Amino acid sequence: MAHRQLPDAILEFLADRASQSLGPASAARITAQVQFPRPTVNRHLRNLLAAGQITREGSGPATVYRYQQSLPAQTAPVLATASITNPTGAPVWSVEAQALRAALAAPLGTRTPVSFQRRFVDDYRPNQSSLLPARLADSLFAEGRMPGQQPAGTYARKVLEQLLIDLSWSSSRLEGNRKSLLDTRNLFLAGRSATDDTDSTMLLNHKDAIEFIVDAVPSYGITVPVVRNLQSLLMQGLLADPRALGAIRRTIVNIEGSVYVPTQVPSLLEEMLGLIVEKSRQIKNPMEGAFFLWVNLAYLQPFEDGNKRTSRLCANLPLLLYNCAPLSFLDVDPADYAIATLGVYERLDVTLAVELFAWTYQRSIPKYQAVLASVGAPDLLRAKYREHLISAVQDVVRAGNTFSNAIAAAGIPPADQEHFKTLLQTELAQLEVFNCARYRLTIGNTQEWIAKGRPT
Repeated sequence: MAHRQLPDAILEFLADRASQSLGPASAARITAQVQFPRPTVNRHLRNLLAAGQITREGSGPATVYRYQQSLPAQTAPVLATASITNPTGAPVWSVEAQALRAALAAPLGTRTPVSFQRRFVDDYRPNQSSLLPARLADSLFAEGRMPGQQPAGTYARKVLEQLLIDLSWSSSRLEGNRKSLLDTRNLFLAGRSATDDTDSTMLLNHKDAIEFIVDAVPSYGITVPVVRNLQSLLMQGLLADPRALGAIRRTIVNIEGSVYVPTQVPSLLEEMLGLIVEKSRQIKNPMEGAFFLWVNLAYLQPFEDGNKRTSRLCANLPLLLYNCAPLSFLDVDPADYAIATLGVYERLDVTLAVELFAWTYQRSIPKYQAVLASVGAPDLLRAKYREHLISAVQDVVRAGNTFSNAIAAAGIPPADQEHFKTLLQTELAQLEVFNCARYRLTIGNTQEWIAKGRPT
């Protein structure tokens, strides 16, 4: 390949990725594709940026490049596959997606009422059927997975502090929450109080629920009790009847702005919830599993309230198990989200949902890869003794035990004790009120221990 052809090769590679909804690519990935020296590739990337033929997103290690379409606005065809990003940062919908949006925008009185169709789940055969295009699912998995073999949940734990903010705020925003991102950060530092309003409670509930799945799913997997506990945590303090927390719905629900009528039969709701969870457990590709849980839990509406937010967090369960970048629904517009779910409710058509899922997950990948890179290489011993480390920190901070007693109680084999002591010393030295949640400590416990001079 001559040097004069290199810009064309870069553009062709990025355009091909856009047409397949594979998202932007890093300079390293582009270099590997075109097989030219990195400085040469960087120079041509700068030239293409200046010419407006590509766009750049992110910064530092998270910098990625995206093909920029330059066809006339009135004649440019929309990609017939999944969505890409336009210069304003919003999705560009395919022709099929635009047609579906137009149909769903018709007045309610002109749309035919529809009821729950169990065939949407019954006809699905894990690893034979697919809701996501197989090529898209495979590509997202390849891009989103954590390198190497690590215990389930390692990725999520390493990016937990950022994930708590991102997913809590983004998911709550889709429910109409009015708190800003800065408000959310400050709220999480302060913790719960007697003066919390509904928006604050919603955000703090998300935080509790995310911490729950990061701890529970690696041990218990994807199960109905996990899903029901998740809904219970998300809706604590927000339901008029506390008995509805985690319980299968026995009340009638209506979907605002839709002609879809969910089933109102508790026994069917319980049966279908079990079937959805069981089928999701069998799906080998975590992207397909995440998408399957997201759309089906929202479609079923098994709980009195909080179904959509439960479905969003449940979408992260397969990703967590397979150590993939989490899905935090970054930058999703509430109107786009609503109409994507409407396509499933009224038409059993996942076109819009697929494109929205791919678009937002492609925004999550580089962000969490950068966070992951910033924390350094994984410590295998830390992963092995994570629960022991949590217990030891709790012994020192909450129970007031000495460092030596905490080490003895941990029961670490002699060969690993010195390394474990170093880990515990480091964690205690770095423990602050803003990162105590990872050790299941309250802010009050941590503040009290720090005020005493960090006794060990």
